[in-house]
Amino acid sequence: MITSHNGPQPADFTDVRATNLAVVLRFVRENAPCSRADIAASTGLNKATVSSLVADLIDRRLLRETGLTENRVGRPATMLVLDGSPYAAIGVEVNVDYITAVAVDLKGEELLNWRRAFPGSTASPGEAVTAVAAIAKRVVSRMTRESRQVLGLTVAVPGLIDGDGAVHVAPNLGWHDVDLRGDLVKALRDPAYPVLVDNDANLAAVAEYRFGPHGDVSDLVYVTGEVGVGAGVVMDGRLRRGGHGYSGEIGHIEVDPSGPDCRCGRRGCLEAVAGIGAILARTAPGVSPIELEHEVDEVVRRARKDDPEILALLDSVGRGLGKGVAIAANLLNPEVVVLGGYYVPLGPWLIAPAEEEMLRRSLAPGGGGCELVVSTLAHRAAALGAAARVLDSVDSGRLPARP
Repeated sequence: MITSHNGPQPADFTDVRATNLAVVLRFVRENAPCSRADIAASTGLNKATVSSLVADLIDRRLLRETGLTENRVGRPATMLVLDGSPYAAIGVEVNVDYITAVAVDLKGEELLNWRRAFPGSTASPGEAVTAVAAIAKRVVSRMTRESRQVLGLTVAVPGLIDGDGAVHVAPNLGWHDVDLRGDLVKALRDPAYPVLVDNDANLAAVAEYRFGPHGDVSDLVYVTGEVGVGAGVVMDGRLRRGGHGYSGEIGHIEVDPSGPDCRCGRRGCLEAVAGIGAILARTAPGVSPIELEHEVDEVVRRARKDDPEILALLDSVGRGLGKGVAIAANLLNPEVVVLGGYYVPLGPWLIAPAEEEMLRRSLAPGGGGCELVVSTLAHRAAALGAAARVLDSVDSGRLPARP
C-alpha cells in the first residue's frame, strides 16, 4: 500500500507489474537456465503471472528460451536465459593518466574496452567533460551501428561524489565543486539514456563482486592502486556508501605521523605512504602522470632483476599498505581485500609484506580470516563497475522500452 494525505491507497498496477518484471529478470540472471516453474516456486508469484511476465520480457528481448530439458522430475520444461542482445550499458572512468570506456550487454559480457592516455591531473574539469563526452559519443555510435540500444552511461571519478553526480572534491584531479553530471548531460545534448556519476572505488568494488572471482564473498573491500588510494566496501552483498555517499576514503587515514605530506594537506596518509605516487616519488621524481604506466613497468622490470633498492622500496610500501589494510580488517572484517590498479603488476612484491603487516596489526587471529589478493580486472574494474551500475538499475525495475 502507498500512503497519501487522503489515507492508504492501493499501489498502482503498473508499478506492481514493473516490480514483478524486475523480480523475474533478477531471478533468471542469478539462476539461468531456469524454467517458469522454477521462477514461480522461488518467487512466490503464481504460474499464470510468471507466464505473463516472462512473455513480456521475451517480447522486450530481455529473456529468451533455450529449448527443453529432460533432466528434471516430471515433464520436460522450456528453459530461460538472459538475452539482452539489443542492449548495451556504458561505463567510463576518468583518472589522472587515462580514460577507460567499457560497454557490456545485459549479461555483462564485454562488447568493447578502450583505454586512452589523458592528462587528468592537469586538465580542467571542462576539458575532462569534453574528453568524456567525446569517447561516450564514439561508444554510443559503435553500439548504434551494432543495432544496440544504450541503457545508460555511468562515469567513475576518484573523488567525493554526491547523489546528484556533483564532484565535491577530487584531490588528484584538482577538482572542487564540479557539476560533472550536469555538464555531461549538456555536452551530450540531453541524451535519451540516463547519465550517472559515482566514485571509482565504489564502482570497482561492484565490478569485483559482480564480474570477478569473488561473487560468493559477501564481505569485500576493494583498494584502488592509482596515484590516489580509495576503497569500495561491499558488506552483506551490498555496496556500502555511508550516510552521504562519502565512505571508503582509506587513502586519507593516517598510518605514519612522521610520513610524507599528502595532497589532501595532511601528513602521513596511506596514500602518501603507500600509493603509487609514493613509489614514483623515489624512482622517478617529478614524472608526468601521463608516464605513470611506463614508470611502473620500469619498477617491475627492476624488481624482476632483484634490484635491491627497488625491492627494499616495495617492501616498505607493502608494509605501509598493510597498515591500512589492517585498519579495514579490524573495522569491517572483510573476507577478502582486493588490490587493484597499479598494485596488480606490483602484487608479487607487495602482497607478502602487506599481509605480514596486516596479520601483525589485526586483533582477530589470522586477520579475522581476511585474504589479501590482487584484482583480475586490472585497470578496467571501475569502468566495468560503472556499466554494472546501469545493469543494476535495469534489475531494479528501470526496464527498457520494447526495441
